[in-house]
Amino acid sequence: MIPTKYQTLKINSNTQSLRLVERLIEDVCQVYGVNEDCYGNMLIAVTEAVNNAIHHGNQDDPEKLVKIGFESENSKLVFSITDEGPGFDYASLPDPTDPANLDKVSGRGVFLMQNLADSIQFEQNGRRVLLGFNG
Repeated sequence: MIPTKYQTLKINSNTQSLRLVERLIEDVCQVYGVNEDCYGNMLIAVTEAVNNAIHHGNQDDPEKLVKIGFESENSKLVFSITDEGPGFDYASLPDPTDPANLDKVSGRGVFLMQNLADSIQFEQNGRRVLLGFNG
């Protein structure tokens, strides 16, 4: 069962660890009665953030950890994803909807998170992202 205040999960920078993140999201959705649409948005946005932390933040270094926090704030569910990388300039990412970028195979993660979460906030020079969902 998920505590109502705060929980933290630490995983190695390995995509096999994404199963643990998916299980956390399933548990949160079950405990808080999250509807199917919000569950889908949450699953995609949070796993995308973790995937970015593994690949871009921690450079696939299995010795580095990704921390996934969960907190229930009133009726809002907030996930924090923190990596051990140097951070990035989240304010100047290329627009993936720009015709010049449509054929690129990467560069849509932050765009997806922005459009699937009800709120998004970057901290620690981009090393930490907070994704909020109105369950």
